[in-house]
Amino acid sequence: MTPEPTADAPTAPRWIAVDWGTTRLRAWAMRGARPVDARASDRGMGRLAPAGFEPALLDLIGDWLPAAGRMRVIACGMAGARGGWAEAEYRAVPCPPIDPRRAIRAPAHDPRLDVRILPGLSQAEPPDVMRGEETQIAGFLAENPGFDGALCLPGTHSKWVRLSQGRVERFRSFMTGEVFSLLVGQSVLRLTIGAARPDPAALAEAGAEALADPHAAQSGLFPLRAAALLQGLAPERAAGRLSGLLIGAELAAARDFWQDGPTAIIGAPDLARLYETLLLAAGAQACHKDGTALVLAGLAAASLDLPEDT
Repeated sequence: MTPEPTADAPTAPRWIAVDWGTTRLRAWAMRGARPVDARASDRGMGRLAPAGFEPALLDLIGDWLPAAGRMRVIACGMAGARGGWAEAEYRAVPCPPIDPRRAIRAPAHDPRLDVRILPGLSQAEPPDVMRGEETQIAGFLAENPGFDGALCLPGTHSKWVRLSQGRVERFRSFMTGEVFSLLVGQSVLRLTIGAARPDPAALAEAGAEALADPHAAQSGLFPLRAAALLQGLAPERAAGRLSGLLIGAELAAARDFWQDGPTAIIGAPDLARLYETLLLAAGAQACHKDGTALVLAGLAAASLDLPEDT
């Protein structure tokens, strides 16, 4: 059994940071802005009913909690979604990415838990929302306070964000990752691609095609199956071309975000590099940043401004 940390133990947290996604739950034991321990589980929002959030969190971080007193937990992401632990509001853009004063307290039965969930962001026209990414944006701005340009946050639902003077001015979401998963898992392309990893050269080639002609993302899909049947197209090259066509179409649709200024790509390193490669080839000013480090920086920034009695 893991021993319970004491208040003076060097790894005992002063507060706990939580990023609750649809598929994953991540937590960090924090001292100030410094993590002293980190854990993760697969108990994301998609697997939980509202009553399951507290037990899932306690299973992960229970031995970080004090024997007496309360532990502040600051959470972002899908814990605040409708159907999550407790629904947190959306703040309308343009606005700074986070406002800890508008965090809500999640209902917890364990008296040691003081859980605050940060709000997401919304946009009226075109209609759009985000939860969790706003915390990465806050982390990026904490490290780059004068940044004026675009952020790209690739993932299941990619986000493109325009930043100016410390505020999110507007944003746009693309279902690129989810469309890829649906096509590979449920369409006829499952017979061609299966579980193959995308070939980088094929991805770059197809991405350039879709950037030059966004219609290629539609007209180029079924030929992947036909090429496998008639020409022996390898699954890896088919996966690469599919990924490139979808990402290239996304970049073409988001051109107004990245074509006239710097773009920082925030996400998992492998995926961020794919976007960076295509953007650089298109002449963009692009670099990538680690998404995990920035969500932690955003949660740490929120901890400094969170009132005691929200």
